[in-house]
Amino acid sequence: MAIPFYQHDLGEPELEAVRRVLAGPILTTGEVVSTVERRFADYLGRRHALAVTSCTGALHLSLLALGIGAGDEVITTPMTFIATSTAIMEAGATPVFVDVEATTGNMDASRIESAITKKTKAIMPVHLYGYMCDMRAIRTIADQHGLFVIEDAAHCVEGMRDGIRVGELGDTTCFSFYATKNLTCGEGGAVVTDRDTLAEKLRLLRQHGMTKTAADRHREGYQHWDMTVLGWKYNMDNIHAALLLPQLDRVEENWRKRDAVAQWYAQRLKECLGLSLPSYQPGARHARHLYPVWIGNGRRDGIIQGLQREGIGVVVNYRAIHLLTYFRETFGFRVGVFPNAERIGNDTISLPFYAAISEEQVVVVTDTLARLLKEGA
Repeated sequence: MAIPFYQHDLGEPELEAVRRVLAGPILTTGEVVSTVERRFADYLGRRHALAVTSCTGALHLSLLALGIGAGDEVITTPMTFIATSTAIMEAGATPVFVDVEATTGNMDASRIESAITKKTKAIMPVHLYGYMCDMRAIRTIADQHGLFVIEDAAHCVEGMRDGIRVGELGDTTCFSFYATKNLTCGEGGAVVTDRDTLAEKLRLLRQHGMTKTAADRHREGYQHWDMTVLGWKYNMDNIHAALLLPQLDRVEENWRKRDAVAQWYAQRLKECLGLSLPSYQPGARHARHLYPVWIGNGRRDGIIQGLQREGIGVVVNYRAIHLLTYFRETFGFRVGVFPNAERIGNDTISLPFYAAISEEQVVVVTDTLARLLKEGA
């Protein structure tokens, strides 16, 4: 693509960080991972951060650590990547969807209480595109009904709303360092929490339930270890962590660059006929992970094809997942049950968006989009 959907900004600092790891004795989970965890927790203002292999793993571990499993229900959203719900199913629980806000795509907090049953154990909101859900309302509902809150913040490292930072009100909050994320190491993630005992349980669960790691044995000499719980293999290694370290130095700088790109897009699209944009609460800090536009009247897929023919990379984030084959066949979902999510899923396109995109490239994207919409009209 002449203008790709995403382009990372990794370079010599990341290469040097990996070189230092390769020159040392520990390639698996070790001091570099610990350094990333400390710095990430400090950035978010949280007590504990654990680096893992994916946000999916972080969600799964959170559910297991909170004792959520077979026979339990977790309320979540159909407007998200499939991993939000598959993590719930992998824990043995059942996802229960509520529709989203028509103007943001985020979980509609006003619909949560009607979905609560005796089986409900947790709420799993998703901060879509980088804009936080109404966490004050969600936390209030959870506390009134004795529920856990697990935030899916795969899009939202830098977000803030109503004076609340991402991760501040969740029992755990889960992040993605996937290839296209604001912080990336190709594949990776993290889970944060302020609860000491929960953090310790997460540490055990992420590495087989073992009481000693390879780095412990290297540092202390061999000592017999024990397995105290049935755990999983979700620990991040030093090589992936090394890619994250230099990026933590420029989180805010890159956010400011992406915020400027968002302003370029907003300015150029405000007079563009045939599309609409999500709307957000004034004063909220959008993490600026994606830049979506909504194109209705069944025209979205044709516009995607037209943009790609012009060398402009775009993707769809996301089709409403309750209408994907597996969910329809497993849970019996049908068209019409979550109309806001379905409308957004049918209309949305994510435009090229990253810190290094130039204003000239944004002009090309928006001019091409406007021309295609006009031709289609």
